[in-house]
Amino acid sequence: MLPRDVISSGSLILRPPAEDDAEAIVKMCDDPVTARFVPSLPQPYEAGHALDHVRRSAGAWQDGGARYAVTEGGRFAGLVWLEPPDRWDVSGVGFMVAPWARGRGVAATAVRALTDWALDHGVRRVELQAEVENVACLRAAYRAGFREEGLRREARRLRDGRFADYVVFARLRGEAAPAVEPFLPLLEGGALDDGVVRLEPMAPGDAADYHRMMAEPSVAAYSVTPPASLEDAERRCRYTGYWWLSGQRAEMAVRDAGSGAFAGHIQLMQVVPALGQAMVGYSLLPGFRGRGFMTRAVGLVVDWAFARTALHRIVAGTDADNTASHAVLERSGFLREGVHRELLPRPDGTRADDVQWARLRPA
Repeated sequence: MLPRDVISSGSLILRPPAEDDAEAIVKMCDDPVTARFVPSLPQPYEAGHALDHVRRSAGAWQDGGARYAVTEGGRFAGLVWLEPPDRWDVSGVGFMVAPWARGRGVAATAVRALTDWALDHGVRRVELQAEVENVACLRAAYRAGFREEGLRREARRLRDGRFADYVVFARLRGEAAPAVEPFLPLLEGGALDDGVVRLEPMAPGDAADYHRMMAEPSVAAYSVTPPASLEDAERRCRYTGYWWLSGQRAEMAVRDAGSGAFAGHIQLMQVVPALGQAMVGYSLLPGFRGRGFMTRAVGLVVDWAFARTALHRIVAGTDADNTASHAVLERSGFLREGVHRELLPRPDGTRADDVQWARLRPA
C-alpha cells in the first residue's frame, strides 16, 4: 500500500483531495476540453459527482493506488492519479488540468512528480495512454520523461460514438527519464502566413477537401500510394498533432489567406535528425494553380524549418514528367542533385524516374 504523502515539485503541491475542492473540480470537469478528452465523465458534471470523487479518493490508497489534487500557489490546478499496481507491479497514471492552469507545464510537472514517487515506492512500471488528438496530453507525456512504446488502435469509444486510437507511453524504475521537447516545434500562433497563403496544421475538418484533392486525376497521376477512402483521410488528419510532436512529420493545409479556403497540402516528412534531413511533399487543387501558391508554401515551410529546427537539408523527389513541380522547387531555391531511375510506381503499372532536389541551410 502506498503512503498518503504530500508531494512537492517546483511550484506544485500534490495532496489528497478535500471537499473544499469540489467547486473547482466541477468547473474543470464541465469544461468542454476536459469533457472531450475524458469521455467517462458524467455530463453535465455536478457537485455530487465531485464530492463522490473526493470521498472515494481515500479508498484509492486502500486499493493500492493514489489520488491527488494538484495545487499551484494554494489554488486548485487539477487532479492526478495512480491506478493500483497489478501483480507485475505495473500501474497507470492519469491527469486532468483545470482551464485556468493550462499552458504552464502543470500536467508534465505533476505527472513526473507522481511517477517518480511511485517508482521510488515499489512500482516497477508506470504507463500513460494519450488519445492521438490530445496534443496537451502527448506533450505532457514527452516532457514527463515517458518513452513512447506503440499504438492501441480504436481502443476506447468517445462521446460521439467513434473509437479513438491511443498512444502508449511508459517509464521504468531505474531508467533515465529526460524531458523530451519536439524536434518539430508547433507553429507559433498556429500558422505560417505571408498574406497570400496561410499554412495551418491539418485538422479533421480538412479531410473532405484533402480526399477530393488526392482523387483529382492530375494529383493522383503522381501519387505513389494507392487511393484512400474518406475515412482514411479523416484518420490521417486526426494524427497531425501526434505526428508533429513525435517528430515524424509536419502536415499542413495550404489556404488562401484572404478567404481561408483549402487550396492544398504540404508536409515535411521522412525526418532524420541524425542526418539533419527531411523531405518536403505537396499537392495543390487545380483551381489554385498558376498563382504562385505552392512556391510561397514551400518557401514558408523551408524557412520555418531552418529557423526553428536543427535540419540542415530539405530534399524533394519528383516524377521526371512533373515539370510543374520542378518549377516550384527551382523558384524555391532547390537545386537538382540527381536521378533515381525507375523508382516511382505509377497507377498504370509503369515506373517513372525520380528527380532528386535539395536546399541547404544558409551559411
